[in-house]
Parts: sequence; structure tokens; C-alpha cells
Amino acid sequence: MTPYDHAVDAASTTDAADLTRFTDLLWDRTAGLRARIGDLEFLTRLGDGTLPITSFRTYIEQDGLYLEGYAKALALLSSRAVDPEAGAFWATSAATAATVEKSLHTSLLADVALGGPSEKPVEHSQACLGYVSFLTATAATDTYAVGAAAALPCFWIYAEVGRGLAASARAVLDAEPDHPYARWVTTYDAEDFQTSAARARELVDAAAEVAGPAERQRMSDAFVVAMRYELLFWDTALNTVPWPASGSDA
Repeated sequence: MTPYDHAVDAASTTDAADLTRFTDLLWDRTAGLRARIGDLEFLTRLGDGTLPITSFRTYIEQDGLYLEGYAKALALLSSRAVDPEAGAFWATSAATAATVEKSLHTSLLADVALGGPSEKPVEHSQACLGYVSFLTATAATDTYAVGAAAALPCFWIYAEVGRGLAASARAVLDAEPDHPYARWVTTYDAEDFQTSAARARELVDAAAEVAGPAERQRMSDAFVVAMRYELLFWDTALNTVPWPASGSDA
């Protein structure tokens, strides 16, 4: 059993006709992608503490770049939300991504266990650049509802994976409380993050209620694309995919 298996939502085993929330349908539609995420070597080895330090550092570096772009996408969502409470949620989430979570990543990268500070600039991976470009473009050029659906997987899948990793990694953390992976795991298993993920899901459901069929289809498609990027983002932290060399690099 992988760290993710026990956290799979009941929607994945429910017939579509029985699903009562729009987000249940989104979750059900991405069952195959979520199963592949659950099988990722990156997450399995993160959970049992055997992930190479270099791979974790690569992930943290890329996630720091991702959070900068994600914060911009969430800020765009906030500005386009008609409901003030929804706008406040996305704005707060943008601030959290840009400050609290980014600060954690900066702190982790300064840890000697991960190699300590580096002066070498970090370039977006293909998966990272593709993901943040998609989120920002969707939030800026499509409707609020579609942008919210695109932003949801980052909340939802991290909440589920964080819960799963916290359970599977408990033995590792009990033996070594200062393990460099512990601080990352506890961030996404924390009650505040779990609550935020649930709230993001509620807002997408609310947006779907007033959307027409065509818009709901675009919401569903955007959710799928974002979930694909979640899979690629984690996988390429361990199985890196270099950019083609430029003329000066060749």
C-alpha cells in the first residue's frame, strides 16, 4: 500500500450518478491520475524516508518557484470573485503561498541537511513553468469559475497526500524528529491547510451551481489539466527532464 492509498476519497468508488457535489465529479473523473500519483516513487520514498536528498532539494526549489506563480494566480482569482468572502479567501491563500509557505521553503533550502544555501540561480523545470503558466493564464483569461477549478487540485491533492504521508512517515519521524522531510509533511497535514482545502472545494462547488453546461465542462477540463501537472511536478523532481540546450550551452 502506498502512502496515498488510504486517503483516496470515497467518490472514487461511487457511481457518477450518486455523486451530489460538482467536485465529487471532478474527483471521480481524475481517479486514474490520482492512482498514478499514489504510485509515484517520489511520494513512496518521501514517506519512508529513503528519497535522495538531492531529489527533495530539487522538489523544494521548484515548489518555491511554483508558489510564486500560484500566488499570482490566486490573487487574480481574488480580484475576479463576485462574492466578497470568496475574494477574501483567495487573497488570504495568495498571501499564505507567497509568505508562509515560501518562507518554509527558503528555510528548508538553508538547512545544511539539504546542502545549505546556494548562490546558483534556479531555473523553472518544464513541469513547473507549464503549470504556473497554465494557472495564471486560466485565472486571467477564462471565467472566475474555471480559474477556481484549475486552482483546486493544488489544495485538494496536497491535503490528501499530506495526510497520507503523515501516517506512513510517522515511524521515520518518531525515530528522527528533525528529519528534513518532516517540516514539509506537517505543513500539508496541518488542520489549517486541511480546512483551506475544504473551503476551496466549497467555492468551486458554489461557482459550478451558477455556471452553465459549457462553463462547467471547462471547469472539469481545467481541473484535469491541473491534476496532470500535479503528477508531472512530483514525478520530475525524482526523474528530472532537462531543458534542450541553448546555443551557448551546447
